[in-house]
Amino acid sequence: MAGKPIPLEDTFGDILRKAMRGTHAGAAHVASAAGIDASAIASWIKDDGVPDEDQARAVARVLHLDPGKLADAALARWHPPVIALPDVRHHPQRPHPSNGYVFFIEGGRRAALVDPAGVPGNLLRVLRDGDFGLEYILVTHKHADHCDATADVASAFPAAKIVMHELDAHAIGSLASKALPVKDGDDLPFGDGVHIRMLHTPGHTDGSSSFVFRSTVFTGDTLFAASVGGAFGDASTYGDILNSVRSKIFSLPEDTVVMPGHGPPTTVALEKAHNPFFSD
Repeated sequence: MAGKPIPLEDTFGDILRKAMRGTHAGAAHVASAAGIDASAIASWIKDDGVPDEDQARAVARVLHLDPGKLADAALARWHPPVIALPDVRHHPQRPHPSNGYVFFIEGGRRAALVDPAGVPGNLLRVLRDGDFGLEYILVTHKHADHCDATADVASAFPAAKIVMHELDAHAIGSLASKALPVKDGDDLPFGDGVHIRMLHTPGHTDGSSSFVFRSTVFTGDTLFAASVGGAFGDASTYGDILNSVRSKIFSLPEDTVVMPGHGPPTTVALEKAHNPFFSD
């Protein structure tokens, strides 16, 4: 994961759209309440230009975002440092624009795959090139760019256990019946004295989950560097996704590395300091 920084997943326009949708605030309302011309709001939503410092702060106050952090996002003043971990490997999920991960212990003799998606042959090559003994297939949520290769990976590694929250498991078809029935806070044994903890973090989808391994959390589309996922749950809401981050992910140690489903890795401390969806 070392090397050139990965671009942030969300632009200022993305953040604006998510917050407006989540708070049910139309462009006209935001413009009026912030004292900004409606045409400017409409342009920013389309990523045509960005606000200045004062405008960004005014918009943030209307949308219940952090003013300073939103201004930083608008003016591209922050990006997480490049983070590389010796026991985690990242791979792009082509043709999807999503992140997949393999993490391992015992020199790779035991491994877990996070979000099997994209061209199956690419995933199988990653696993076989690493000579990993795949123990778990961990699926953060039901969207195709995170789970559409589950069947192929499960077929190639029939001993691997599938872990996916029951509210989203229908997305993997008949394999849903084979998924481990894990609940929020459950620990999965992973070698001598090592566990993987599942956190139910609804909001992006009803069954969205995050997985904690040692000092790393794989957040799927719940938390990105400097943003959050969109709220697309059938029952869960924008408020739920914010609460999931605050109550579950932000309760982890501050040096916990966040490996998101899109964009670059970050840490809990960095997100507390720089994510505009959360005020200090």
